[in-house]
Amino acid sequence: MITSSANAKVKQVMNLAKKSKARKQSGLFIAEGLRMFKEIPKDRIESVFVSESFLKEESHRRLVSGLACETVADDVFGTMSDTRTPQGILALVRQYAYKTEDLRSQKKPAFLMILENIQDPGNLGTILRAGEGAGITGVLMDDTTADIYNPKVIRSTMGSICRVPFVYTNDLSAALKSLKADGVRIYAAHLDGRNNYEKEDYTVDTGFLIGNEGNGLTDKTAALADAFVKIPMMGKVESLNAAVAASVLMFETARQRRQ
Repeated sequence: MITSSANAKVKQVMNLAKKSKARKQSGLFIAEGLRMFKEIPKDRIESVFVSESFLKEESHRRLVSGLACETVADDVFGTMSDTRTPQGILALVRQYAYKTEDLRSQKKPAFLMILENIQDPGNLGTILRAGEGAGITGVLMDDTTADIYNPKVIRSTMGSICRVPFVYTNDLSAALKSLKADGVRIYAAHLDGRNNYEKEDYTVDTGFLIGNEGNGLTDKTAALADAFVKIPMMGKVESLNAAVAASVLMFETARQRRQ
């Protein structure tokens, strides 16, 4: 049993939790908590850490049976955890490697969320989670968007990280031009939108541009949209949280495609 926070494996976990660079170099990410652990495909798990208390339950012992598992003293597990109330289990998981072509389904029209400089981990995770619920085929992000393997993002996805394809690009403009050349119609959620969002047809190959929480889309990226759409507001509210705006657009698309 690991009883010291100075242990090399404990330090590795803490490093992966805090540093994007460590996650990129290792090709690993952390999935913490019972719910997330159950969502992760077992063939992607590199190693598992459980607290001493966690193993007191028979169902928990069965859950980790057959896996490379390290038992950790409760107080040490607390230092490893990225949550206020640790559940006593976390896994190191091999990262996914998708290509741009993986963002498009062969069975239905493309349905893409395209993110520019989204910074809040909760927003990014929520967009993935809501996106899975709405039926998106993938997420394209510029390289200034938050690290999708940040533990806060992972928790916010509630398992969608395992099922929704995603790709980062260091040239969003080129990626958008390529999508448009392939017939994907690009919409920008924008205050200058000509039509309310529900007036457009999203049953064809479609992508939605969602910009930074504070500044929205850059002019350069917005200019590549085929059309601006707006979400009408009542009261004195001018705009919505990025994840909320994305969800409105995603579920309108889902509604149209059901019909």
